[in-house]
Amino acid sequence: MMALPALSTPGTRQHGAMLLEALIGILIFSIGILALVGMQAIAIKNVTDAKYRSDASFLANEIISRMWVDRVNLGNYAYPGGTAPALVTWVAKLNNELPGSAANAPAIAVNGGTGEVTVTIRWQPPGSADVRVYRSIAVITNP
Repeated sequence: MMALPALSTPGTRQHGAMLLEALIGILIFSIGILALVGMQAIAIKNVTDAKYRSDASFLANEIISRMWVDRVNLGNYAYPGGTAPALVTWVAKLNNELPGSAANAPAIAVNGGTGEVTVTIRWQPPGSADVRVYRSIAVITNP
C-alpha cells in the first residue's frame, strides 16, 4: 500500500505575506496622500492667481470710474506722465495691493478724440517668473 504524503499545515509556506500586504497598503495610501497634498498646493496657487486678477480688475475699474467723474480732465489721466491727483493715489494703491507691480509699471492710454481709455495693469506673483497682465478698455464720452 502506498503512503499518503503528509499534508502541510496552513500558512507554513506563506511566512511574511501579511507583512508584504501591509507594506503595499501603506505605499498605496502614501501615494494617495501625496497626490492630495499636490492638488491642495495647485488649488492654493490658482486661488491666489484669481485673487490677483480680481484685484487688478477692481483697480482698473476704480481708475476708469474716476475718469468718468472727471471727464473734463481726461487727458491728465494718461500714465506715465499724467498729472491728475487721483492718478498718484491710484498708482500707490496699485503698488501696495499687487506684488511686483512697482517693477512692472501700469499704463493708461487715453485717446482724446474718441474717448477710448485703455488701462493695462501688470504684476508678478511671488515665486513666478511670468508677468501677468490685465487690460481694460472703456469709452468715456461727454454727455
